[in-house]
Amino acid sequence: MKLASLALLAVLLSAGALAQDKPAARKDLVLRDDAKCTRCHDAEDNPQILEIGKSKHGVRGDNRTPTCTSCHGESETHINKPANATERPKPDRTFTKHSTTPIEERNEACLSCHKGTARTRWEGSAHHNNQLACSDCHQTHAAFDRVLVRKTQTQVCFTCHKEQRADSYKISTHPIKEGKVICADCHNPHGAAGPSMVKRNTINETCHVCHAEKRGPFLFEHQPVVENCANCHNPHGSNLAPMLVSRAPWLCQSCHDGQHASENPIGRNAAGNQGGLIPAPSSQATGRACLSCHSVIHGSNSPNGGYFQR
Repeated sequence: MKLASLALLAVLLSAGALAQDKPAARKDLVLRDDAKCTRCHDAEDNPQILEIGKSKHGVRGDNRTPTCTSCHGESETHINKPANATERPKPDRTFTKHSTTPIEERNEACLSCHKGTARTRWEGSAHHNNQLACSDCHQTHAAFDRVLVRKTQTQVCFTCHKEQRADSYKISTHPIKEGKVICADCHNPHGAAGPSMVKRNTINETCHVCHAEKRGPFLFEHQPVVENCANCHNPHGSNLAPMLVSRAPWLCQSCHDGQHASENPIGRNAAGNQGGLIPAPSSQATGRACLSCHSVIHGSNSPNGGYFQR
């Protein structure tokens, strides 16, 4: 019985040693390879290169953790400065703002590990076609990558998308500044099958993730709503609530140009006495205008719903 117990203990210890071989070997590999770089790039370096140790790229216990040379290349001339060189050559691949490394080569270094899933449609996406490098948005050596943090992500995107930044400060908008809605909630910056790189196949499907009550199905459907929410709404913000692209009745009459006397020019209908053309403003151009009667414009299941009335 004692011999059996000793044999079982030996097996367990052996299994534990085998289980630790791979992580231990990997840890040694990372430390040994990186030591060539950290003999110069130490804690006093600026920018703080060793901040990568606080990120996922610096986790030594994970066998997927890259070394410095995984991204920057072997960089022999950078490590061992040639005797006739006046200054130390750059690494084989650099990722700084003014890097001379081709963008495709920089991106390939990232995509060699980060491939598939959300990055399946990177090639051919708007960001790929506009020659963006991964390092233009991501900070690999930083303890916190600003584009991966909800509080700071939108400011990274707004560096280029300034029109959307201006929209987000208008009166009616999603809670973008508060961090409750961020760009990645609706868009996949690495490419998508839908328009404008929305995460779902269509803009409507993306909106319906939150606005499920507008999805239907309805017995009576409003065609512009079925087609595209952005026909009437600006999702990044508007000075008209609720994020409308134009005020009613002008918005409605951009399609409905023949009913309820809407064939008359809306300008003099709205102006009334002040315009000197008609004695009083048209009832179709005051208050909530069309919405006073047609209040369920996203669709209706009412027997009288063909006119989108309650």
